[in-house]
Amino acid sequence: MPQEFFPLSPSLWAATAAPAPATTPLQSDAQADVVVVGAGFCGLSTALHLAERGVRVTVLEAREIGFGGSGRNGGQVIPGLKHDPSELMALLGREQGQRLAAFAGGTADAVFDLIDKHGMDVPRVRRGWIQGSHTAAALKMAERRVRDWGAQGVDTRLLDRHEAAQLLGTDKYLGGWIDPRGGGVQPLSYARGIARAALKAGVAIHTESPVTELAQVQGGWTVKTAGGAAVRAERVVLCTNGYTDGLWPQLGQSIINANSFQVATEPLPEALRQSILPQGHVSSDARNLLLYYRIDHEGRLLMGGRGTFREPDPQQAGNWSHLENAVGKLFPQVADVPIAYRWCGHVAITRDYLPHVHEPAPGLLIDIGCQGRGVGLQTRMGQAMAEYLASGDVRALPVAPSTIKPFPLYGLRRLYISAVIAWYRMTDGGV
Repeated sequence: MPQEFFPLSPSLWAATAAPAPATTPLQSDAQADVVVVGAGFCGLSTALHLAERGVRVTVLEAREIGFGGSGRNGGQVIPGLKHDPSELMALLGREQGQRLAAFAGGTADAVFDLIDKHGMDVPRVRRGWIQGSHTAAALKMAERRVRDWGAQGVDTRLLDRHEAAQLLGTDKYLGGWIDPRGGGVQPLSYARGIARAALKAGVAIHTESPVTELAQVQGGWTVKTAGGAAVRAERVVLCTNGYTDGLWPQLGQSIINANSFQVATEPLPEALRQSILPQGHVSSDARNLLLYYRIDHEGRLLMGGRGTFREPDPQQAGNWSHLENAVGKLFPQVADVPIAYRWCGHVAITRDYLPHVHEPAPGLLIDIGCQGRGVGLQTRMGQAMAEYLASGDVRALPVAPSTIKPFPLYGLRRLYISAVIAWYRMTDGGV
């Protein structure tokens, strides 16, 4: 059996999530104003915010709510993008760069505000995000980020080596910086919470209904599913991100759908729990192949990072050995605590590390590119796309719609990524 077809490994989030709302496959033809393909953060957020404007929305999901990256990520809610505000303004011009920086800066607010608005059953914490600096160059980057976001009115601050060690629970960093806007959620509970709110607002959600064809017809689109039923709608919104396939030409070739691997320990004894991230921060460091970690709502230590490109065999724990080694090196106090869960999910990375919106045909809107910050970014992107669809004002979008541009020599991406990963492992240095 090819490795990419191994059954998915069970995630911590699936084991601890709030129950999913009841949904059924699409069994007969239907009509809607808008069909949303994909029941992850972006698709569900788009559907909810459209329904709140009185739009009839049907969501079609190939598997189950939050099945993809939305239910298989690290649950960190980190504002901003890979590019800081000054970089965005240099790339896009002052006006457009500032607009995107403001949008990205508000992504964490979008998550926590939505949870509170709908009273979602979502374990969460919001004590800030720390980015540790493992080299002198990374420390310089932290200084720039503090200046950049400080100029945007954010109360960021630098951490010296001593304070970083106190707040993180490890002495492996030279320092770092802290962004008070960040936090963490149980991501599958959050996806299910958005779905529950969307259903209450009148959205029809059909799971186990993979879309096989988008067909333009007079007055709109027909969206066909594998079961034979179809939905007729004026507009279609495609929100498949890291699980994008061949549904629309070249879209899947415009991203790298990298794997993000994660492990979680058994719940830590209280003394150990208080020795790691004792104030409830979440953290990801400044390595090219970053490590990200947090304590979940039941006291487990989670560690995540990049891994092989292929879907790992859940029976082969060695696929996660690099993360288990990182746990022991960063936090030797928990080296003897058993690993209880190992899993991974896809993230969608674009060539410029920016979110993309496409309108390749009349009535078809596509969001793609979560960049590993999808919890907040895709929540707010859904709000923006709903506003755009309802108003027609392109200024509602954080980026202008662009042409789909596939990666060159896409068929060689696995060789390319493997080489890049090997180089980054060498240049990042040890933990």
